[in-house]
Amino acid sequence: MKIVVPIKRVVDYNVKVRPLSDQSDVDLNNVKMAMNPFCEIAIEEAVRLKEAGTATEVIAVTVGTSASQEQLRTALALGADRAVLIETDVLLEPLAIAKALAKVIEKEAPKLVILGKQAIDGDNNQTGQMLAALLGYGQATFASELSIDGDTASVTREIDGGLQTIKVNLPAIVTTDLRLNEPRYASLPNIMKAKKKEMDIQPVDGLGIDVAPRLELLSVEPPATRQAGIKVDSVEELVGKLKNEAKVIS
Repeated sequence: MKIVVPIKRVVDYNVKVRPLSDQSDVDLNNVKMAMNPFCEIAIEEAVRLKEAGTATEVIAVTVGTSASQEQLRTALALGADRAVLIETDVLLEPLAIAKALAKVIEKEAPKLVILGKQAIDGDNNQTGQMLAALLGYGQATFASELSIDGDTASVTREIDGGLQTIKVNLPAIVTTDLRLNEPRYASLPNIMKAKKKEMDIQPVDGLGIDVAPRLELLSVEPPATRQAGIKVDSVEELVGKLKNEAKVIS
């Protein structure tokens, strides 16, 4: 069984992002970039399935600039067998990314596609669902547990009311939640081996898809600064402030 794992290059989650001075976008100058954390979970799950003998090949795919090769090499060091870069210098929206991924998946014909439920930059939580719709595949989102049995996948999903277990026929799209697994660290030997693994680079213009943006970015602004808190000396003073100043109790 072949597994395709789409990943994304994002600002490292430890970095505090700031807008550009003209508020036209996020300032990415000299900012540390990394693989999206949910994508790391997806790679880990695919590699575990391969190690268990369920899968035969893991293919990492990303849509982005040439700099995204760094994250693909990380995926290869974590256990992916080969990588595909759909190269573009334009920041694509989820629908355009889903269209590009669909072209790769149609060519590779995997039984399973595992990707993060969302990227921590846009937090859209759209690509997996759009990809399933474009391909006509079954989908299981927010997976906290995954098992494969023949031509079906059993997925435990995290929902508002608790957990839900469903079965989907393969081929299928699965999006990962945080509790699915704990990603491994790439060892130095695997990092060296990753440099020799195959990476296919294709321009997005050669896919014959419409990647025109549907949205217009007006401005990027930091959240409003919270007012400083105060300390009170007694419960009575707290109740008085909640009643008279905050008006949250009567």
